Formats: sequence, structure tokens, C-alpha cells
Amino acid sequence: MTDVTLQDSYHFSQKLRTWARELGFSDLGITRPEVGQHADFLKRWLRAGMHGDMGYMEDHGNKRYTPTALVPGTTRIISVRMDYHPDPRGNAETTLANPEKAYISRYTLGRDYHKLMRKRLARLARRIDAELDGNQYRAFVDSAPVLERALGQRAGLGWIGKNAMLIHPRAGSYFFLGEIFTNAPLPLDEPFKTEHCGSCRACLDFCPTDAFDGARVVDARRCISYLTIELRGSIPEALRPLMGNRVFGCDDCQLVCPWNKFTPTTAEDDFQPRHGLDNTDLATLFLWSEEQFLKRTEGSAIRRTGYVGWLRNLAVGLGNAPSTIPVIEALKARADHPSELVREHVHWALARHGQPVTGGKTARGNDAIR
Repeated sequence: MTDVTLQDSYHFSQKLRTWARELGFSDLGITRPEVGQHADFLKRWLRAGMHGDMGYMEDHGNKRYTPTALVPGTTRIISVRMDYHPDPRGNAETTLANPEKAYISRYTLGRDYHKLMRKRLARLARRIDAELDGNQYRAFVDSAPVLERALGQRAGLGWIGKNAMLIHPRAGSYFFLGEIFTNAPLPLDEPFKTEHCGSCRACLDFCPTDAFDGARVVDARRCISYLTIELRGSIPEALRPLMGNRVFGCDDCQLVCPWNKFTPTTAEDDFQPRHGLDNTDLATLFLWSEEQFLKRTEGSAIRRTGYVGWLRNLAVGLGNAPSTIPVIEALKARADHPSELVREHVHWALARHGQPVTGGKTARGNDAIR
């Protein structure tokens, strides 16, 4: 078979979806290499400086919003999603409500999804090529300048909600996205043309740091996910008290989304929580040595923030925690940490508990939001 005709396109689409499900993907859609109005949204967002220190969002010229510039010759993009939530009806809200616990975004409790999904996408590409030989395939999983949510919407996998997440009407938004860029003559799917947020404003109103500049516009400079993962320097002092116990990422705009009542439990064992990270005290994590951190986050997306960033984030969480003996003692144990960045946030946290700082100067954080 070297082409997909109108007569057999439906049957081939069904084959693709069957293969995708066999590989653990929840859904699959196919679109042209175009992002439409999403390109203008990105340009306006960048001009407003809402990407903060994420300079890579401006890199690569037009490749981020012109898929054919990223992979010349592309005529189709296969978009897939994979459910990741280990326990949608589980302890997320309970952990978040306990100020002595560390809240870690649900997507990163298990193993890093990048390699797992790329391997599965490569296998899917090989199955397609076995039937449509002689074509080119490149797989991406958050590993290149790709507007994943825009392509997902145009491939029919959902609409982009007011929280800027891609939302599927039967699965919510707790899923990863991946793409295959190809020149194979695959049948196209219809874009998801309607949005179903209606008058709901839950995500906009419940954001802890008021990071939304209107529907579908996230000012990363105020977003806890940016502050705890992407930002390498000092977290603005004005935002620290608002972060609560969120030490790696934030799920609030998904936790309050009514559509996530349809979230399925992931079938992937690799996405199950490791080392009790779904329910561990801030003080316990703060006392991990660097060796323990590296060992217990091996193969985890948490590695992205690095050990110093990890301690910085936890210090903020401890500063927002109750003034218990374990909290105070943990902070005091790091008051003279070699990293100035860690010391600054520890001293801030100790001051929040009315504790004098002994040894070393207290560095001041940037009071400005930007």
C-alpha cells in the first residue's frame, strides 16, 4: 500500500487508532502542518514579555509556529495524547491542604514521560511505514519548538480551555502530548472547533498567584510552575507567600476544572508515584542530601530544577508552613548552605517564623514581580 485513498481512509484511520491504543496512547488525531491563529497568540504573548526568562521560547525563528520550517517536507502531523494521572480521585487536594506536606505536580510523580513516549511514537511510525513505505517520520515529545496544544486542537484532540490547557470532553486535561511529523499521505481529522468552558471561571479565579492575564493567557512570571521549574534565580518575595506548599509545578487550574471529573486513571506503571513523593513532609525532603536527591529523582522530571532549585522551592514551602519544631530545625540546618540562592530563601523562611538568622547575611530577594 503506497497511498491512502478516499475509499479506505476511514479504515486506515481506525487502524492508526488501534495501533496507538496498543502502544498506550489514549487518542490520536492527524492535521496539516499549520497552527493558524495560534501563531499570532504566541507572538503577542512574547511581545508582552510573559515568557519571563524562558528565552528559548523566542529562539528558532519561525520554527515554533511554522512546522514545515522545523521539518521541511512535512505534510501531516500525527498528534497523540497519553493519560498520566495516577489517581484522579486520590490525595491531591488532601496533600495540598496540608501545609506541612510538599505538593508536587501530578505529572512528575513517576518517571519522566519524554523517553517513554518517544519510544512509543517511534514504534508507531515503524508500523505506519510498514504499510505506507518510503516516507519520513520525526517524533517529538516536548523536545523541540512545537506548539503542541495548538496542533492537538487542530487534530481534534480537544479545545484549549481558559486555563490554556488542552481539554478533552471525555478525559479532562491530565495528559501528555506528542507528535510525529511526516510526509506520509495520511487521512486528516477535523479540528476541534468548539470550546466548552462556557461562563466557568474557576481556573482564573483560583490561581494562587493570579497568573492569568485573561482567559487562555498565562503570565509565566507569576505562574508557580514557572517559578519552581523554569526560573533559575530568586523567586520574587511578593509571590512566595502565595505559593503555599507547591514546590514543583502547580495543578490548581486543573484541580478546579469541572472537566477533570472525567479524568481516567493512567494505565502506565511508570507514572505511578515513586519514593512517596505524593505525600511527604516538606522538612523530610528539605533534608535530602544532594546524593539522595540525585538518586531518588533519577529518571524524573524533577531533575530539571536541580538540587539548588529544589532546596530553594522547599525553603519557600517551609516558610509558609506552620512553625513546628521539624520545620524550624530543617530550615536552621540549611541556614549556612553554600549556595547564596538557598541561603536567601532559607533566611526569608526563618524570618517568617520569627527566627533570627545566625551566620551569614540575609540576601534580599527581588521584590518586583518581574
